[in-house]
Amino acid sequence: MSSRLPAPFTVCVYCGSREGANPAFAEAARAVGHAIGKRGWRLVYGGAQVGLMGRMADAALAAGASVVGVIPRSLMEREIGHAALSELLVVETMHQRKQAMAERADAFLALPGGIGSFEELFEAWTWRQLNYHDQPIGLLNVAGYYDALIAFLQQTVREGFMSPATQAMLEVGTEPDELLTRLEVLARRAKGRDDYSRT
Repeated sequence: MSSRLPAPFTVCVYCGSREGANPAFAEAARAVGHAIGKRGWRLVYGGAQVGLMGRMADAALAAGASVVGVIPRSLMEREIGHAALSELLVVETMHQRKQAMAERADAFLALPGGIGSFEELFEAWTWRQLNYHDQPIGLLNVAGYYDALIAFLQQTVREGFMSPATQAMLEVGTEPDELLTRLEVLARRAKGRDDYSRT
């Protein structure tokens, strides 16, 4: 995967196509979308209108963000492609979806979600560990949702299957604004740039 720096600053967010059992998840999704919009950033995500994906996209749009959705044709009906986005790309495969999202990203962020969100997060993290890209990766741990996963990741380090340096590549936070700021700083540092705007 090539490393590129779109403008405005673009965050690729992985999250659930369901809302989950805890209302805090939907609130966090809205907060992330709002924060991206108020910063003048761009959101790229899986293109759905439903679940946390829809809540986040709606909040980002309401806050003035440019929102790009990428969705496979086979999921247009199941996940209900969001018709009000700045841009909705319909692709043929999940591989094309993930590639199109990653190619637009300056940073990656995972919110609560299911196995699809897990797979996307771990793939982006693996690509980072293999030096396929240098974009920072964040995990928003809402209401303790990822506590058990974080503990397991620490176990993989203790058991010798992951280095502390690889674990440290995953930026974990509980507050959307703070974590987004951290990701922006890391992305700027990786690119050696202070400004993400293009003329």
